[in-house]
Amino acid sequence: MRILVSGAAGSLGRVITVGLAAHGHEVVGLDLVPAPEGTTFSWHEADCADADAVAAVFAEERLDAVVHLAGVPEEVSLRDELTSHVITTAALLDAMVAHRVPRIVYASSNHAVGRTPRDSGVLTEHALPRPDTYYGVAKVAAEALLRLFADRHGIDAVSCRIGSFLEEPATLRGLSTWLSHGDGLRMVEAALTTPAPGYAVLYGISANTRAWWDLEPGRRLGYDPVDDAEQFADRIEPGPDDEAEAQLVGGPFALPQFHRPALD
Repeated sequence: MRILVSGAAGSLGRVITVGLAAHGHEVVGLDLVPAPEGTTFSWHEADCADADAVAAVFAEERLDAVVHLAGVPEEVSLRDELTSHVITTAALLDAMVAHRVPRIVYASSNHAVGRTPRDSGVLTEHALPRPDTYYGVAKVAAEALLRLFADRHGIDAVSCRIGSFLEEPATLRGLSTWLSHGDGLRMVEAALTTPAPGYAVLYGISANTRAWWDLEPGRRLGYDPVDDAEQFADRIEPGPDDEAEAQLVGGPFALPQFHRPALD
């Protein structure tokens, strides 16, 4: 497949682009910054929120799919979150329709359901949106936009609600939310290749013994994680916020330090 990866220079993007290329896919990188040193595949330096710039990339490249990883990965203002996650998704979707690109894999987030209490049990893909921050609100809105384009235009769209994408978990919460680099690549490849998913949601975590989210939605799409954060359990030191972070699935993002006016 020839795959456009937005946010290709980010921490997730660098792992996914290199991994997809190593597995025989043709990768086209898109980011605000120049290609990392040693990049061997096609690269475009542009803002995904600029619809004209995105359209120009699609006009130049023949694409089979999009992996949308671009976006601010932290809590900022509501306006900036909506631009970073919703407007960028809209620009890509419009270009996909115009150029008949049939599939998109989206890096959503566990923070789309982050205010869900932990005593609700293991969360399935049917959990109602319950964002914990404006970042989470933007992820919910982007998921809704993907669903709209799937229904209107027949685009296949898979939203991956990613937990904690790290080389190894760093906190007690991470033993439940960790997504390994290897499983991150397995997740994206499954979402790219599963037959006719329509609109689908999966939880982007590894096969963690202490998982808070249901892996069955991903397995139905061909995502079979193999790593388990439990192997790092003896390295995790107790932290002062462990108890608070375990009350809601969004962890620290659901705590009061992130409370702020919507239109500061």
